[in-house]
Amino acid sequence: MLSGDRFYYGAEVVTTRGFTPQGSTDQLVGLAGDLLPDPRIGWISITDNPGGAPMLPPDYLAGKFAGHQSRIVLHLTCKDLNRNGLEAAAWRYAAEGFENILAITGDYPTTGFGGVAEPVFDLDSVGLISLLRSMNDGLKIPSRRGGTETLPKTNFFIGCVVSPFKRHERELMPQYFKLVRKIHVGAEWVIPQLGYDMRKFHEVKLMLQSRGIDVPVIGNVYLLNRTVAKLFNSGQLAGCVVSDQLLDTVEKYAAGPDKGRAFFRELAARQLAVFKGLGFAAGYLGGITKADTFGQIIDLAESYGPEDWREFIKDIRYSQPDEFFLFDHDPQTGLSAPDRINPEYLRSLDRPPRSKEVTLGYRVSRMVHDVAFTRGKGLYGLIERIFRRWDKKPGITGQFSYWLEKEAKHLGYGCQDCGDCSLPDCGYLCPLAGCSKASRNGPCGGSCGGRCELDDKECFWARVYQRLKYYGESQEMFVGPTVIYDARLKHTSAWANTYLDRDHYAAKDANDAADDAALKEEGIKKDGH
Repeated sequence: MLSGDRFYYGAEVVTTRGFTPQGSTDQLVGLAGDLLPDPRIGWISITDNPGGAPMLPPDYLAGKFAGHQSRIVLHLTCKDLNRNGLEAAAWRYAAEGFENILAITGDYPTTGFGGVAEPVFDLDSVGLISLLRSMNDGLKIPSRRGGTETLPKTNFFIGCVVSPFKRHERELMPQYFKLVRKIHVGAEWVIPQLGYDMRKFHEVKLMLQSRGIDVPVIGNVYLLNRTVAKLFNSGQLAGCVVSDQLLDTVEKYAAGPDKGRAFFRELAARQLAVFKGLGFAAGYLGGITKADTFGQIIDLAESYGPEDWREFIKDIRYSQPDEFFLFDHDPQTGLSAPDRINPEYLRSLDRPPRSKEVTLGYRVSRMVHDVAFTRGKGLYGLIERIFRRWDKKPGITGQFSYWLEKEAKHLGYGCQDCGDCSLPDCGYLCPLAGCSKASRNGPCGGSCGGRCELDDKECFWARVYQRLKYYGESQEMFVGPTVIYDARLKHTSAWANTYLDRDHYAAKDANDAADDAALKEEGIKKDGH
């Protein structure tokens, strides 16, 4: 569908928390059942506990429509299931004939029985995509008789999300770099999160094109109303952005006799028309509970003239104050110029600005790593031999080393004693101590104005970006294989695990050459801009 010439429309269906025998569940089945036969609807997409609340699982609703598996997308998030649960869910989807999966890190839980649930986040979206791709390739697992066993191949069509509606460079650029990483590890189609600035949507396509990446991008449209617009504007729904300017417009139309319904539907229809005109693979409609409303908006979008979308762009430019764009503005189109990177950004790469994040502790950490923890340099070989000797004959010296490591790293970095240290990957900030979702592979889409989704601290990965950029390393912040944490290492020495090739760096060293070459070919390097 997404690789053809026709512009398709997808419809989002949100499941419910709880059910009644003749109530909301029947309404959902009825909605999906009315949408699937509609020739205007290419597929329906079913959410997985959106907003961090427990709801009916997506495959429950999808299972009501045998024979339509190829036109159903199931969302799969990492917040409620560990890697075993995610793999089990994926096997269940494959066994039931569902192959279209949108892989998402997921919102931080906001409620739950007896209080707010503790999130899982054993994998993030990059790790989940890696898992699904491994299943497509034939997942290799330990055999009961020794050696390895290859499981039957799945055929998942893996989608991913990017959040371009970020106000600051330190938030936006890690989003783009992580998107390239998602595609590198197996994502085959992209849907941006929600916003109402067509220039930012278009910039996602430009960013991918500038790196020679050709994957389908789906335009995302959510039918607004006054209540939803206020929620999006408040930043309380992760990744969904309504600017103050758009909220003022919403308030004006919502005060009218129809409470803004005509304006909201026309805004959604015009967004769809712009996506079609810009060459997006499809348009995705959410925030609608009636099949007739889906059809009315699509019909309105199809009623416009073939060039009307060019004028619509100028009106759907609800950006945030001083918002950062990767590409320079083209005043003639109202979009970004495809061949002009933001000149201020390019200058800042050559002369990175000072940042409060570049502390004395960070500078010292880099020096210590160069001397003691970089393979083939400094004291690495000597320390490796010492740890191998201690490993063969455990004793009080090794125990003292572990105690010293724990105390020093807890004092300096808030270390959580995971045994597989990602400090060098993260600008010498601890992801377990500093990131609410403990992500080691890049930012989620939930930050707002540089703050974490929970609004209790600065976004962890925005801080990492500032540190790396100062040293000219931001362009390569996600070069390398996916970091998958092995829980067996918890409460063991990360120093020993590094020198004894037990942590994720052992896998990284084994795969670096091929992965780095592939990512750099896709443009994640400074001299490629």
